[in-house]
Amino acid sequence: MRDHNKAFCRLAAQAFDCPGPVYEFGSYQVEGQVDYADLRSLFAGKGYIGCDMRPGPGVDRVEDVSRIGVGDGEAGTVLCIETFEHVFEIRRAFDEVYRILRPGGVFLITSPFNFRIHAYPDDYWRMTPQCLRRMLAAYGARVTGSQGHDKFPHTVMGIGVKAPAPADFHRRADRFVASYHAWLDEARSARPVATKLREALAVFVRSRAERREIEAYHRAEFVVDLAPALAVVG
Repeated sequence: MRDHNKAFCRLAAQAFDCPGPVYEFGSYQVEGQVDYADLRSLFAGKGYIGCDMRPGPGVDRVEDVSRIGVGDGEAGTVLCIETFEHVFEIRRAFDEVYRILRPGGVFLITSPFNFRIHAYPDDYWRMTPQCLRRMLAAYGARVTGSQGHDKFPHTVMGIGVKAPAPADFHRRADRFVASYHAWLDEARSARPVATKLREALAVFVRSRAERREIEAYHRAEFVVDLAPALAVVG
């Protein structure tokens, strides 16, 4: 899990007051991320079930997200943070998440796009922002977007609310987008001096495409969908 993924989850939880119980799929905390990758504190006071295909740190229940052993409408919130790239039957996984969410339930998802192959235990997919938006089309209200260079983002992310969406969804979505942009600005400013120096020197040693990726790392764009309206938020 990368810093911006955790920030995405925290800020989305605050903006949308995600209901319990919370099911996280892909909760296994790989070596070097134990405790850091634990998202439970973001949903204090709500039932939280960490699920993964193998037992280990952070896992309460062994589950395959493409064949979930949970009844229809039993979940209030589902988290799949940097998970679906590892799921071979990805379309079925989207359908399963939708099935187990109750009306008004919230789905939070992030997935890498421009990122190395990382086999935990395998790595299959990269979704474009447009693909994720289509995958979440069944939801009554959605926020989808990406971070990084607009032509080659490093991360795609989305929030889906199963109908009925709250009457103030647009206000909540605007709050989330504004807070995420504010976090990105802070993260960019807080980079160590050594990192800023390396990025400045990259102008002389990196290709144009690589420079664009570095310059745009802390930029994000989102699209908010609430039928029948459509709004683009920068």
